[in-house]
Amino acid sequence: MEFGFFTMPSHPPERSLRDGHEWDLQVLRWLDEMGYHEAWVGEHHTAPWEPHPAPDLLIAQAFRETKNIRLGPGGFLLPYHHPVELANRVAMLDHISGGRLNFGVAASGLPSDWATFNVDGMSGQNRDMTREALEIILRTWTEDGPWKHEGKYWTVSKIETMFGFLKPHIKPLQAPHPPIAVAGLSKNSDTLKLAGERGFLPMSLNLNPAYVASHWDSVEAGARRTGRTPDRRDWRLVREVFVADTDEEAWRLSVGGMMGRMMDEYFLPLLANFGFLDYLKHSPEVPDSDVTAAYCAQRNWLIGSPKTVAEKLERVYEEVGGFGSILVFGFDYSENPGAWKNSLRLLQEEVAPRVRHLVPRPAVSSAAE
Repeated sequence: MEFGFFTMPSHPPERSLRDGHEWDLQVLRWLDEMGYHEAWVGEHHTAPWEPHPAPDLLIAQAFRETKNIRLGPGGFLLPYHHPVELANRVAMLDHISGGRLNFGVAASGLPSDWATFNVDGMSGQNRDMTREALEIILRTWTEDGPWKHEGKYWTVSKIETMFGFLKPHIKPLQAPHPPIAVAGLSKNSDTLKLAGERGFLPMSLNLNPAYVASHWDSVEAGARRTGRTPDRRDWRLVREVFVADTDEEAWRLSVGGMMGRMMDEYFLPLLANFGFLDYLKHSPEVPDSDVTAAYCAQRNWLIGSPKTVAEKLERVYEEVGGFGSILVFGFDYSENPGAWKNSLRLLQEEVAPRVRHLVPRPAVSSAAE
């Protein structure tokens, strides 16, 4: 099992954009020093609790200050970018990284972002745009020209050489392109079906194990469309994690710290507006009013001493049928940095050895349905 990191990034609204950026950069340096495998940085435009609109700005700087960790957007919101411009920018970022770039993509799920960019997310337009944009990006990287794409949302061309020297020339350093990942939240997630269909890395956002288990069904459903055999070793699970010397201390620092504040003030109310609180319940009979940070800490979060967190992690692993990586959900502990750094250290140094035996069996090829 690999350990990584996923950050929206999340910061309290009173934190300045610069200070939030500096905290994120510090955490990425720690992760690299501690031997974490990878980190993903989200993109949002209209959420003060998720204030970073350009993950590549943070990632480009972090590549200069880290040595081994793989970094990537988690992910670029494809409906809001011109595909060719983004293809060129990501390719350049891959060269800056020296080949350490992962490329995460997403369809965008915030209605406020949809409204800002005039995208009809309620009808699924954001998902259609994501598929078309990704098709153009991959063609830009892998197919020689000349060709022209005339789609529903974009018309673009890969031109012939003009004047003897002007031509498309930017391709990623990694051939044919960086690893591509897509994130999913809901049951029967369309983006996770896309992951299975195209052989991309699936990432499941933080939910209870009952819903997360259904995510692999979506990956397999997508894979059947193209005759692929998905591999659980590629599956990433994003979870809230806090490790301390004792269970009591972990509870105090998580529920009583920024994790609890962000959940109660922002994330749980957001999910409630989408009707998504059911995804966090251990039983449908639980009333919405009971789904608080404390409830999530008790039922869903991986918090406690190293021994406790290892036991919880193994339980989740068995409940969902196995996965390859756990991604720590990032929070802003800039007012108590030592506690967050210690949690990351304990996870890598004391929890990881206890769960090293959790390795999904290689996938067995089967005929497409």
